[in-house]
Amino acid sequence: MDMMSKGTLVRVCLAVLFAAGFLVFVAPVFTGIINIGNTVGMFVCTALFLITVFWQRIFPFVCSHKLLRIMSISVLIIAVLLIILAAVISVFMISAANSPPTGNTTVIILGCKVRGETPSLMLSKRISAAYNFLAENPEAMCIVSGGQGSDELISEAECMKRVLVEKGISPDRIIMEDRSTSTYENIRFSIAKMEEYGLTGGVTIVTSEYHQLRAKMIADSYGLESSSISAKTAWYLLPTYWLREWFGVTYKFLFG
Repeated sequence: MDMMSKGTLVRVCLAVLFAAGFLVFVAPVFTGIINIGNTVGMFVCTALFLITVFWQRIFPFVCSHKLLRIMSISVLIIAVLLIILAAVISVFMISAANSPPTGNTTVIILGCKVRGETPSLMLSKRISAAYNFLAENPEAMCIVSGGQGSDELISEAECMKRVLVEKGISPDRIIMEDRSTSTYENIRFSIAKMEEYGLTGGVTIVTSEYHQLRAKMIADSYGLESSSISAKTAWYLLPTYWLREWFGVTYKFLFG
């Protein structure tokens, strides 16, 4: 195979890869999920797809203009730095998602979307992950944390409590925090509940794996020692939320 044929094959493979990436990021849109994660993902995959398909026209044009060459090199350098940053953040995200509890701990379940009075798929997985731990550790107390959105018939905390009680967890072990509207408030208001009920020791945060690092960073900012129980995210949602979390973690690191 000559060099030209090899180059064409590489471009075809890359074009297929970027098209597949676009489909992965667009899939959540059909379930009503649109955020910075899949928006950026779709944009980047589309741009890379177009560059790959029209490379033979773009490359000579860029090379013939000095300013475009400088801009292209600058964009490439920035892209490499962003890839390195994303890789570093991902390593910390994976580490935070795999930090199981030891010893005395209070479980804090972070809320997620409620559809009417029914937990969303992501919230269901968080509830199941928490239930498994609570069933194996009958002395552990649990704080269900999450307020009520404008399109929710009950609060996320109420939804989580109902499901846990239906599964057999005593309501006496479940403390409701139903005012929070963000991860910051989840942690802050849950700490207030711990103080109110005299709960001491560390906490175990139950949330989706991609979310654990930012939750831990917030807990750390309040001086709260935390471990994690991570709920698995559906494969077609994970890239969207993982990419979104890069922005969230970066913002938390830069601005607290």
